[in-house]
Amino acid sequence: MENMIALTIDGVSVEVPAGTTVLEAARKAGIHIPTLCYLKDINEIGACRMCVVDTGARSLQASCVLPATNGMVVKTNTPAIRKYRKTLLELVLSDHDKKCLTCVRSQNCELQRLCRELGVKDGDAFKGVTNDYEVDDVSPAIVRDNNKCILCRRCVAVCSKVQKVGVIGPVMRGFKTAIESPWGLKLNNMACINCGQCITACPTGALREKDDTAKVWEALADPTKHVVVQPAPAVRAALGEEFGIPMGTSVTGKMATALKRLGFDKVFDTDFGADLTIMEEANELVERLTEGGTLPMITSCSPGWIKFCETYYPDFIPNLSTCKSPHEMVGAMVKSYYADKAEIDPHNIVTVSVMPCTAKKFEAARPELGHNGMADVDIVITTRELARMIKEAGINFNALPDSDFDSLMGESTGAAVIFGATGGVMEAALRTAYETITGETLAKVDFEAVRGTQGIKEATINIAGKDVTVAVCSSTSKAAELLDSVKNGEKNYTFIEVMACPGGCVNGGGQPIVDADTRATVDVRAVRAQALYGEDAEKPLRKSHENGEIKAIYADYLGKPGGHRSHELLHTHYTRREKYTD
Repeated sequence: MENMIALTIDGVSVEVPAGTTVLEAARKAGIHIPTLCYLKDINEIGACRMCVVDTGARSLQASCVLPATNGMVVKTNTPAIRKYRKTLLELVLSDHDKKCLTCVRSQNCELQRLCRELGVKDGDAFKGVTNDYEVDDVSPAIVRDNNKCILCRRCVAVCSKVQKVGVIGPVMRGFKTAIESPWGLKLNNMACINCGQCITACPTGALREKDDTAKVWEALADPTKHVVVQPAPAVRAALGEEFGIPMGTSVTGKMATALKRLGFDKVFDTDFGADLTIMEEANELVERLTEGGTLPMITSCSPGWIKFCETYYPDFIPNLSTCKSPHEMVGAMVKSYYADKAEIDPHNIVTVSVMPCTAKKFEAARPELGHNGMADVDIVITTRELARMIKEAGINFNALPDSDFDSLMGESTGAAVIFGATGGVMEAALRTAYETITGETLAKVDFEAVRGTQGIKEATINIAGKDVTVAVCSSTSKAAELLDSVKNGEKNYTFIEVMACPGGCVNGGGQPIVDADTRATVDVRAVRAQALYGEDAEKPLRKSHENGEIKAIYADYLGKPGGHRSHELLHTHYTRREKYTD
């Protein structure tokens, strides 16, 4: 039984386990204490001092790092505390780029919200010298603007602790302190994996995705271009949040309608590409098992993970599946199979992917992902960018009727939609691999052992009398932990799924921003994933090899999984990378 303690906060008695912080105790009592640098379980350092409370000590104390003690009496909202917090905000604003009207985070900025809540009316209360930083926009995925940085270090904590990449950190001291990369290098010259978790952790607009919406608008306005779009599985689980729809609501039908109204010539579905990936990946796994290929085989859907492997664990490159990611497969098929069917010159086709992921922007530019001098995917925009385009076009998203994706590459199964959640690729692959190997129909298609938001999951599946041990991990820090255990001989697996982002694509760096207060009380990963599992359960077909359009593409064009044309269009290779370049 836990050792419980009792304390009083603003006159409210609350009982909590020993070791609980005052901030957590206040939340349990239903009392709101403002925070800025705090990110539950990730950044609990008391740096911003916004969460100070009065315990009768000689000075105000940061509640996020202050242990609650038995009999403690806490005040969170005295005149002195309110003045202290307001002054802190005015000091932050004294060296902050206050171009809020044009900032991508306007109305979804934690600094802006706190200023409004605490009644800060003068952004120039403390005038003086300001720092002027060059905006780092060289990366194809992430833009850093230190003129908007408040030195909360949330991005630093996510990059180092959650992702184990650590390419940014504080440099200099005092007023000159800044969050930078070593040696003053740009992000693009560092071993940044472009995952964008720093963006979703940032409370302001100091970090944002590279905006490619102008390229899409230009393509849509060009009468010589045939523009094809595809949204990823995880996008439908989160896009609605940008329009006030509750988290965890799938908006697949409205999303398809919105894409059509934006003017795309064809609206296909990356879910189709997910089913196609499973056909190729399951075949590759069976070949490695039966012909003595490199094991464990590791999934290749997550570009952040791929770059992490290429940079930090290059010895595992032979273990990576050679399959392209689902949206790259769709792009390749659009510029070959679809172009042939529609009798369109593929050089006049522009392929646009809507992704929950900033790393997909980097991936699309990889020279390995293309054919005949063309990139498979021309433009990648995030879920947030699509939402901005819908708003810019004046489309009332909430009032849209549902519609379907276009045929030829719009059909999908339940196995495809769960790609957006950690464990989904593994589960989809097992559904097809089991039936391929055994020739039997699965009585139960749900492999619940690989579901859930834990960083590492393991399962042993019996297929045709043989035990197959698999592992699933999400976040590159967990990937590092898992790979180290394999390297050291502590673990032995047949198949591993890795997603760069914690919880998988539903929690990708391009998804709608969720503030720190919500993240402290809601498991965003689980809520969004449930929308995908709900779609899976309702699908009439739940295994990739049952997809009618998939069957047709092999019969009419590809031949067979793993065949010559499949390898030419749907598979790739990987490159060992240096940790930094000058």
